[in-house]
Amino acid sequence: MTTLPRRVVGGYAAGSVGTGGFGVLPGLVLAYYLTDTLGVAALIASIVVVIPKAIDVVINPVIGAVSDRAAATTGSRTRLMRLGAFAQVPAFILTFSTPPSFGPAAAAAWVLLFFTLSAVAYACFQVPYVALPTELTPDYDERTRLISVRIAVLALTILVIGAGAPAVRDALGGGAVGYLVMAAAAVALIAAGMTIATSFAATRARPVVGAGSADLHHRDAFTAFTGNSHYRILLTVYVLQALASAVMLAGAQYVATYVLEDKGALTIVFVALVAPALLVMPLWVRVGVRYGKRAGLLAASILFGVAALCLSGAAAAPGPWIFGLVAVAGVGYAGMQTFPLAMLPDVIDEVSQDRGRDQGGALSGLWTAGETLGLALGPGVYLLVLAATGFVSSSGDETAEQSDLARTGIALGFSVLPALLVAGSIAVLLRYERKATP
Repeated sequence: MTTLPRRVVGGYAAGSVGTGGFGVLPGLVLAYYLTDTLGVAALIASIVVVIPKAIDVVINPVIGAVSDRAAATTGSRTRLMRLGAFAQVPAFILTFSTPPSFGPAAAAAWVLLFFTLSAVAYACFQVPYVALPTELTPDYDERTRLISVRIAVLALTILVIGAGAPAVRDALGGGAVGYLVMAAAAVALIAAGMTIATSFAATRARPVVGAGSADLHHRDAFTAFTGNSHYRILLTVYVLQALASAVMLAGAQYVATYVLEDKGALTIVFVALVAPALLVMPLWVRVGVRYGKRAGLLAASILFGVAALCLSGAAAAPGPWIFGLVAVAGVGYAGMQTFPLAMLPDVIDEVSQDRGRDQGGALSGLWTAGETLGLALGPGVYLLVLAATGFVSSSGDETAEQSDLARTGIALGFSVLPALLVAGSIAVLLRYERKATP
């Protein structure tokens, strides 16, 4: 096994400070910001959080093609990554800076505009970033190690930003000032992680197939999706699991507020879901080396799904047992994050060799488009569950009373819905054979 220098591994992992921060914070608080601070109806809020990420489905493959062209002609993907890190700062802050004088309709439009710009900036970094492992090392097991370090940093980032940012917001009393300071503090870390990854990892990566080729197109990813079973299955599994985890993250604040009746319990729920990754990541690496990445992903998915399903009794019998089951789900969540990203470079190699040119950016573009769509649909789908069960939105410091049906919807959306999505992903994963076929 060819071992990567620690400087490169650490630099690559630092990028997860950016991807983790952006991935978790909007998913955790944006829907709640819309419904319980700005007074936006749950149905409208679901549209606001979904549209910006849906746009990524269109633009991410284009960004991937641009990244491949840059890699083929200059040997580097850093220009887009730096652009994304720079543009993210103002767009992210403005997303959570809605003028207090705005009514619900104007507030929804404001958030929609700036969250869309923030999502585009994020895509400029994320697409080439996801393509890097293929170019950093060709070794099958070293890619698992590289991704495992990244996921450990991701988990730590999610803990710091996911738990710390809402704490900053709450310490300042919530509202406009609380969300503004929270966003500024979080995006400082996000941009720093993106910049470090660009400087220490991206500059060491080189295209592996077809360097110098000008025959690159944004449709390459869709061609691979229809023509390569490994890529098609793996992407489908990853999107379903991203959607499942996003639904659970979106529901955490509502479960804390309306089921556990303690807004501060969000921090405990969040830590219980994410912290296990810091402890079990070496175990998942050993599972991947011994049994293979597909087997590891299957085991992690089953563990997450069973734990999520068992949480369905939260509304009927809320209590500390919820935190324990969330922690079990967190062990599975760690593996669900690690193995697909460790398998993607192997698939990129396979497709690139078939096509005779580097396809890393193109495939990563569609991959990140699917991921971001799943992460966006999570809060949107959860909000639809709330709307269907009669959830009542709040504004300012008010916390509306919820019916028993609404509380049941909050709990089932947090548990049964993610379990069903993961069950669907398992059914798809079982079709993943060792050798890809058209």
